[in-house]
Amino acid sequence: MPTDLFDLTGKIALVTGASRGIGEEIARLLAEQGAHVIVTSRRIDGCQAVADAITAAGGSAEAFACHVGNMDDITAVFAHISGTHGKLDILVNNAATNPYFGDILDTDLGAFTKTIDVNVRGYFFMSIAGAKLMRDGGGGAIVNTASINALKPGPAQGIYSISKAAVVNMTQAFAKEVARHNIRVNALLPGLTKTQFAGALFENEDIYNAAMVTIPMHRHAEPREMAGTVLYLVSDASSYTTGECIVVDGGLTI
Repeated sequence: MPTDLFDLTGKIALVTGASRGIGEEIARLLAEQGAHVIVTSRRIDGCQAVADAITAAGGSAEAFACHVGNMDDITAVFAHISGTHGKLDILVNNAATNPYFGDILDTDLGAFTKTIDVNVRGYFFMSIAGAKLMRDGGGGAIVNTASINALKPGPAQGIYSISKAAVVNMTQAFAKEVARHNIRVNALLPGLTKTQFAGALFENEDIYNAAMVTIPMHRHAEPREMAGTVLYLVSDASSYTTGECIVVDGGLTI
């Protein structure tokens, strides 16, 4: 008899940065398992395309523009969720930015501020707003997309790596404090994944080839290969799992 551990029927899920890449695949998979998915990113057109594809495939989804680096946008999306759905069961903080690729000594204030505003402040206040809705609804699950750069800084990715290390600690801090509200908080740490976001890594032949040498599976990941871990972390299959940061990197960090 098939297991229902991964069944998300009746769940309301919010996925940020879901117009493409890893976020899109997470949104699609959660919908396939029965969740109603609120697809968000900065631009509504990309979100709508993903939401339309989900509904065309028989799932349930809607699009909402939300730039997590903008506090007004965060307020707006949670006001919408509260007013329309009355609850939130799943939050996937996946939106991120990496505006600077180069020597850490040349990082300017603009790149620093943008990276921290989105990757740290955005995750932090999205988690607060989401956890409050979950607390009022009896519980829920939050997953933060971090990076293996949180464990070992990536080349030419100084401030991005620092921000992702903050996400790991944030995940554990929230997990410890909101467990009493029946809210679990975990993180996904992807390795080298073929996305538009990671384009600079794939365009730099030296960095890409160096990574291939150190990845035991000798290949990069596709975005869909990250979604399964998130499904596990938001489903009943991980009901006793919180504060964990799961590395999915083909063995790179072994």
